[in-house]
Amino acid sequence: MAIVSFTSHLRRVAPSAPVKTAAATLRAALATLAPAHPMLTPYLVDDQGRLRKHVAVFVDGALAPRAQALDLPIGEAAEVHVMQALSGG
Repeated sequence: MAIVSFTSHLRRVAPSAPVKTAAATLRAALATLAPAHPMLTPYLVDDQGRLRKHVAVFVDGALAPRAQALDLPIGEAAEVHVMQALSGG
């Protein structure tokens, strides 16, 4: 099963521990988490179904292209890290 982890900056809307999932994509994994974490998907995904610009996804250590991150196939042994991009000055 793939493992999906969320950074501490997302803990108020996401699971605090890594989650094992059999989902084929991150979008499908988020759908399985939605009942227990109803604010997670709206925080990560805009009303057009796209990954929000302040979110980065790494699959097996490689940054997933924003346009493909939600629907990129994740393998059974994949490690997915979802993080909030922080900015400011």
